[in-house]
Amino acid sequence: MDKKKVAVPLVCHGHSRPVVDLFYSPVTPDGFFLISASKGIPALSLFFLSEFYPFSFGYLLLTVILDSIKQLDSSPMLRNGETGDWIGTFEGHKGAVWSCCLDTNALRAASGSADFSAKLWDALTGDELQSFEHKHIVRACAFSEDTHLLLTGGFEKILRIFDLNRPDAPPREVDNSPGSIRTVAWLHSDQTILSSCADIGGVRLWDIRSGKIVQTLETKSPVTSAEVSQDGRYITTADGSTVKFWDANHFGLVKSYDMPCNVESASLEPKFGNKFVAGGEDMWIHVFDFHTGEQIGCNKGHHGPVHCVRFSPGGESYASGSEDGTIRLWQLSPASHDENDSLPGNGPTGKVKVSADDVAQKIEVLHISKEGKTAEKDKATDA
Repeated sequence: MDKKKVAVPLVCHGHSRPVVDLFYSPVTPDGFFLISASKGIPALSLFFLSEFYPFSFGYLLLTVILDSIKQLDSSPMLRNGETGDWIGTFEGHKGAVWSCCLDTNALRAASGSADFSAKLWDALTGDELQSFEHKHIVRACAFSEDTHLLLTGGFEKILRIFDLNRPDAPPREVDNSPGSIRTVAWLHSDQTILSSCADIGGVRLWDIRSGKIVQTLETKSPVTSAEVSQDGRYITTADGSTVKFWDANHFGLVKSYDMPCNVESASLEPKFGNKFVAGGEDMWIHVFDFHTGEQIGCNKGHHGPVHCVRFSPGGESYASGSEDGTIRLWQLSPASHDENDSLPGNGPTGKVKVSADDVAQKIEVLHISKEGKTAEKDKATDA
């Protein structure tokens, strides 16, 4: 009798608190890299220690414990994307780190934190290059494709765009988000911004020039994960127990699948576009067929809910981050790489480039054809 094959992941330790964000760099001449963020340590009470130790000693002991843990939990970590080997830790945040990313060349990293700051890092040396102060928790950050801009969002309900060529200059602000910002991303060759809210359903698409919402992708629940596919054609979202795929250029819904549980994150295989993975509260990593929604794999190993999943840039593996503080790297079965199953137009033909004129034309059409409807929607959403 044939035994069912069990996937054995590479387990990456280092964080001692929940891993809440993962980001792969594109392939560079030095390979590709994975950066991770951990939401840090919870508030601890001195009362617990004071019951067993004199207050002064308890305070000292707690300080030592916090200082040692802080190095692991308030610091993004950089790893080799293929092997999971630890490369370095970016030290400087004083609170939970909710978001992290690498620029296109993997030369700089960025992170958003509960210490009311977003930081820019040298990914080669680990040095802090810049700290961008905010007035509340920063939940999301993203580099523009040309690497010149950094986008942030968080509890302030404000999207900020920092010019990295002039880091001391005030950022551009877009301040009419209807809710606290959970995710951000760039698309259309940096002409459009994507954002979702922590407490309101839907994904909003913003015109970078006007700062206005030009389209809302409607969802029933708040979107906890939004990923733009490597070729720029699709937006993958996770909301509640649903994973949806949207046309990134025409904004129509392409696929919608119900999941076996509430999922927090989903990622589309970038090379052929024929598989996707999702992870959530049941602690498992589910693998699905893109065309049918049929589950074709289920990987178990985490000991807590899965907060984030991401495919590597070549699609040969994917990473998952969990409440248990570990990152696990899973190899995609060789049988999954079947070029005959690839989605037409979503294969290795290169990233779809959308010119600024095309985007401008599309936005003008949206404004003309939906002038009344869009205005009403924006008013209702802002209310």
